[in-house]
Amino acid sequence: MTSLPFPTERCYVAGHRGMVGSAVVRALLAAGGGPPITATSAELDLRDQRAAVDFVAARRPEAIVIAAAKVGGIHANNTWPADFLYDNLMIAANLVEAAHRADVPRVLFLGSSCIYPKFAEQPIRESSLLSGSLEPTNEAYAIAKIAGLKMCEYYRRQHGRLYHSAMPCNLYGVGDNYHPENSHVIPALIRRFHEAKAAGAASVTLWGSGTPRREFLFADDLAEACLRLLALPEPPDLVNVGAGSDVTIRELADLVARTVGFDGELLNDPSKPDGTPRKLMDSSLIHSLGWKAKVGLEEGLRIAYRDFLEQEHHRTPSRTPGASAT
Repeated sequence: MTSLPFPTERCYVAGHRGMVGSAVVRALLAAGGGPPITATSAELDLRDQRAAVDFVAARRPEAIVIAAAKVGGIHANNTWPADFLYDNLMIAANLVEAAHRADVPRVLFLGSSCIYPKFAEQPIRESSLLSGSLEPTNEAYAIAKIAGLKMCEYYRRQHGRLYHSAMPCNLYGVGDNYHPENSHVIPALIRRFHEAKAAGAASVTLWGSGTPRREFLFADDLAEACLRLLALPEPPDLVNVGAGSDVTIRELADLVARTVGFDGELLNDPSKPDGTPRKLMDSSLIHSLGWKAKVGLEEGLRIAYRDFLEQEHHRTPSRTPGASAT
């Protein structure tokens, strides 16, 4: 069990109701101690600087994990780029500055592998940051995440704050977003195949060619990596967190179809966007720090599908457009 340098009840998890934030909360509770500091979006709008500053000043956490973000797949990022840029910029800027003003000694900012150039050398090292052009379909989100991690780096350099960042690969797991239009590829595929199975459909058409390769990490594995980083006295400014292997989107679709029990034909629509050809992260740095992923893709998909079925009890069935890689 990871030993943290602060009581769990003195850690503020921003975005605790999301998939990643809820996984971090579970990991903190498993580490022992009381529940961490949390606030719902109705209680605290992190895009509001005054609200963020006042909240952090009042609660005085000893650490903050920034898991709050506006997230979505290619369709959502392409449709609302201004929203993705503004909301994520404000969340990062407001929380990092609020932490500094309140003398919070530690901040862990969670980003995304989309911060790296579209054609970065594979596997992608941390040093690839800002070495080339971003993938256009999620450029707005990536720019906001780059700004957040650079804020942590520069506040550490200028003010001596122990603010640092982790960049996970594509995530999935318990509490994922299965929205019919705004979800990432795994939850989108789970919904597509579940609804196709229920309807007795003969086939499912997937967005893109199916050839892009992606790396997928179970959210609870990321949470364990977060605790490992928070326990380090001198963590890296930026560290990749990945599963260590990747699959094509077509291979992923086959796995999800088997998990759901859909036995129809899988078709591809190459007129839809593929996104970056490949995104495999070099996670050798965090491996050297004592962390490796534990949950394999097939096991994780089974858990995710059970979670989807549980969520469906509280949802109205609706049609998902196409699933795409992000």
